[in-house]
Amino acid sequence: MAIPKKLQKYLDKNKIKHEILKHKTVFTVYDKAQTLGKKLGEIAKTLALKADKMHVLVVVPASHRVDLGKLKKILKVKKLEIAKEQALNKIFKMKPGTHVPFGTFHKIPVYIDKALLKNKLVIVSGGSYTESLKMKAKDLLSVGAQALISFSKKIK
Repeated sequence: MAIPKKLQKYLDKNKIKHEILKHKTVFTVYDKAQTLGKKLGEIAKTLALKADKMHVLVVVPASHRVDLGKLKKILKVKKLEIAKEQALNKIFKMKPGTHVPFGTFHKIPVYIDKALLKNKLVIVSGGSYTESLKMKAKDLLSVGAQALISFSKKIK
């Protein structure tokens, strides 16, 4: 399963410099890090959350865990939870675990954790289980991020 054509057109249209990394089929960021021989901090983990009645994406280094309590306060919502798989299929029209961290691509808000910018380059989902994108971490901000905030904790 290669990078979707719609995503490639989006990357080209927005002049997002990237390198396509082909790898064996992986379903988790942990497997991706091992397969590519990278540290977890170099891999971006994109999570879909339901914040009250709307959906948002959050992007953190794979070495971190989202602090839902802190994020709930930042977003000023009453309820914050991991989005259900049925909703993901309907909203993203992509298989679970393949959604990309670009807000304007999915047309929903994306919040990026500041810890991700500790790396110059980051590896993000390429909309595929077998291909990822290597790009400048700061370029994630230019493609539809709502905010750059701190809402994660490093996993020990």
